[in-house]
Amino acid sequence: MSESDFQAKLGDLINQLGDVPEAQRPEIEDLACRTRERHDKMKKTIADLQESLDYLRLSVKYLVFDLEATRRENEYLRKLLDSQQKPEIEED
Repeated sequence: MSESDFQAKLGDLINQLGDVPEAQRPEIEDLACRTRERHDKMKKTIADLQESLDYLRLSVKYLVFDLEATRRENEYLRKLLDSQQKPEIEED
């Protein structure tokens, strides 16, 4: 159910409260208000979760980039060390 459908149906429910007996009306109105509040809280929670997931994805991309750069640097340094050690071996 989309957000607009939910809001429309909840609005219809609240409008139909005029047909409910006076004794039951406050209880149902309270239930409708709590439903709206829970729905809003759930939307906020989902938005926060989505934001956290986006941040996590970005962090993982940076970590992978850093790991790849570190591997390239290590490979370069190993080659550099190997090239410096070979002349020493040949001199012996």
